[in-house]
Amino acid sequence: MTQLPHFQMYIDGAWTEGSAAQRMTSQNPATGADWATFACASPADVDRAIVAARRALTDAAWRDMTQTQRGKLIYRLAELIEENAAELGRLETTDSGKLLAETSTQTAYVGDYYRYYAGLADKIEGAVLPIDKPEMHVFTRREPIGVVAAIVPWNAQMFLAATKLAPALAAGCTVVLKASEIAPAPMLAFAKLIEEAGFPAGVVSIVTGDAESCAIPLTRHPDVDRIAFTGGPETARHVVRNSAENFAVTSLELGGKSPILVFEDADLEGAANGLIAGNFGASGQSCVAGSRGLVHRSIMDALIAKIAEKSAGIIVGDPMDHQSHLGPVCTGAQIDKIVATLATARSQGATIHFGGTPLAQAGNYMAPTLVECQSTDTETLKVEMFGPVMSLIPFDTEQDAIAMANDTPFGLGSGVFTENLARAHRVSARLKAGICWVNTYRAISPIAPFGGYNQSGYGREAGMDAIHDYTRTKTTWINTSDSPMANPFVMR
Repeated sequence: MTQLPHFQMYIDGAWTEGSAAQRMTSQNPATGADWATFACASPADVDRAIVAARRALTDAAWRDMTQTQRGKLIYRLAELIEENAAELGRLETTDSGKLLAETSTQTAYVGDYYRYYAGLADKIEGAVLPIDKPEMHVFTRREPIGVVAAIVPWNAQMFLAATKLAPALAAGCTVVLKASEIAPAPMLAFAKLIEEAGFPAGVVSIVTGDAESCAIPLTRHPDVDRIAFTGGPETARHVVRNSAENFAVTSLELGGKSPILVFEDADLEGAANGLIAGNFGASGQSCVAGSRGLVHRSIMDALIAKIAEKSAGIIVGDPMDHQSHLGPVCTGAQIDKIVATLATARSQGATIHFGGTPLAQAGNYMAPTLVECQSTDTETLKVEMFGPVMSLIPFDTEQDAIAMANDTPFGLGSGVFTENLARAHRVSARLKAGICWVNTYRAISPIAPFGGYNQSGYGREAGMDAIHDYTRTKTTWINTSDSPMANPFVMR
C-alpha cells in the first residue's frame, strides 16, 4: 500500500508532529480519494507556539533587527514565494480543487503583498506633538502590538495569509498562523519558505487542527495581543467571545452575499463577464462571490441569453488541466448544501435556466448553475453556498436596486455595471459594502484596503493603514527644563 505524503507543523523554528499524535487525512476534491495526511496541534502545541512567539518578541535576533533589515527579510520571502509559486499552486490545487491556473498565478501575485509591506517596514513613523505645556518635548512612536494569532480558511489561503502575515511582520510582530483543517497542505509547505528566508525561530509558527484542540486555545490564550480572522460569521462569534479572555485587538473578514447591479445602459458583454467571474470564478468559492445579481427588468432576458451562451462553453474538469474553466468544490458537504438550497429555491418558484445538479463523476463537481428569482426571499439569494451558482432577480428603478442590494446582513463586496458615470458614483456611494467594483469584479491589490460592513466583519486588510493595525502608539513626555519637577501639591 502506497504511503500518503505527510505534512508536519512548524513551531518555534522546528518541524513537529502534534504532542497528542493526532493526524488528519486530506481528500483530493477532484477524485474524492485520500491523498495526504497532516499533523494536528493539541492545546499544548498551541501554547508552545505562543510561548515561542512571546519569547521571540524580546530576543535580540528579532527585537534588535532594524525595520530596514526586517523589510529585506520580507523581500526575501516574496522572492521565495514567486520562485515556488508553481509547486505551492500544485499543492493547493490537489488539496482544495481550485484550478491550477488560478492557484499558481495567485500565489505568484501574493509575492507583491509581501513586497509592498516590506517597503513600508521602515516607514512606520511617529510624530512630535505641538504640546500645550511649556518645556515639554512630547513625541509618539508606533511599536509592535505583540503576538498575533492569524486564522485563515482554505479557499484563498496564500492570499489571506499574506494580508495578515506581511503587515504583522513589517510592524515587528510575531505570528502564530492557524491553517484550516480543510486542505492545509500549502500553508504547511509555505512554512519551509519562512525557514529558508531566515526568520528567527518563533517569529512565525504555522499550526493546524480542529476547533477544540487548536482554534479555541489559540484565540483565548492570555499571551495573544491581536487576532486576525477570516472565516464564517458563526465561527467569528466564538472568536469574539474567546477574545474577551485576553482583550486581543480583533479584525474579522467574514464573506457574505455580494450584489452585482446591472443597469439598463450596461454593456451586456462586460456585465455577463462580471457575473460569470463573480459566480463561477474559483467555482464560486470566494468570499466576494457576486451571488446576488440584480438586473434591470428591461434587459433580463437579453442578459440571461448572453450568460447562457458564454456558459455553454465552460469546461468543467480536472483542475490540474489548463483547459478546464471550472474545477470541483472543496468538500462533499458543499455539494449537499447547494443541492438542498436549489431544491428550496425551486419550491419558492425560482427558475433554473441551466445546471442545478452535481456531475455524475468522481469528485465534488457541480454544474455551473443559473437561477432566476422573482422574490428576494428566494433561498439562493440568502444562503452563502460556496459553489458555482448565480442568482438573478429583476428590478425596476435605481432606488429599488439600491434597496434590494442593501437588504442583507452582509456587506463585503458589490458591483455596478453602467455606462452612466454619474450613476456609477451615486450608486456606489449608497451601497453598504466595504468594496465596490464598477464595470469590473474581483480585482484585488496590496495597495487597496479589503474588508466589509455589518456581518461581513470589521477592520481592513491590505493598504497602507493596515500596517498600523499591528502597532500600538506610545506617547513619551520629556521635561526639558533644568529645574526640578514642580511640587505636585502646589497649584499655579
